[in-house]
Amino acid sequence: MYLCRKFGKMIIKEVAEALERFAPLPLQEGYDNAGLQVGLTAAEASGVLLCLDVTEEVIAEAVEKGCNLVVAHHPLLFRGLKRVADDTLVERCVRRAILSGVTLYAAHTNLDNAAGGVNYRMAEQLGLVDVDFLQPAPDGRSGSGVVGELPEPEEPLHFLRRVKEAFGVECLLHNAGPQRPVRRVALCGGAGEFLMDRAVSVGADVYLTGEIGYHRFFGYENKLWLAALGHYQSERYTIDLMADLLRREFPDLRIEQTACCTNPLHYMC
Repeated sequence: MYLCRKFGKMIIKEVAEALERFAPLPLQEGYDNAGLQVGLTAAEASGVLLCLDVTEEVIAEAVEKGCNLVVAHHPLLFRGLKRVADDTLVERCVRRAILSGVTLYAAHTNLDNAAGGVNYRMAEQLGLVDVDFLQPAPDGRSGSGVVGELPEPEEPLHFLRRVKEAFGVECLLHNAGPQRPVRRVALCGGAGEFLMDRAVSVGADVYLTGEIGYHRFFGYENKLWLAALGHYQSERYTIDLMADLLRREFPDLRIEQTACCTNPLHYMC
């Protein structure tokens, strides 16, 4: 136990370690950069602001709310910076976070791949049961995507309308799939088109994800329904997941959820 905890205080490192117990950093994909992004972890945590994406507005919100730790789902830093100026959003956010004394941390594909993680929370929103990893990792305790069952079969378009409502999707992209009731549902938040064929192989009636390229929709009409919710929309419950986790671990720590919509896409309907 840290000395700070003994005196009723929380340090940022403890918050990071709690997230990593649930979603260890080794679970992240090779391209990813989850974990500490900017700042120091030895400082006392005055509050945590949760978001999907780090923007200048989010950092300003953290300062306004007195939170010196921002935990995001998507890492701000994917590639090395050669300088920190004001030319790009990433540079401005790094500079603003440092000047404001705000630490930035990301829980990304490690949180996606963890048992009970992002994809499990998506399945929960749709009422799926008997949920398991769609593509399990060799250890069997983590994996990509999930697959589960609906308690009762649903007509395909009725199910897709329910998905649209559950995730606040402005415009749901989908193919014309087979005309059979939907019972088995596979899904993956974010950019999950790499699991489409896996969904077919496990007998899914529908595969849901955040993004699917135009040409990838072809050829599945007799196999299963495909639906692209939008990257942001598919992961919108990630913030709730992180909030629940941290509130269980630190009931006395102030946990805030951003009021900023960080979706860079707009929809003209």
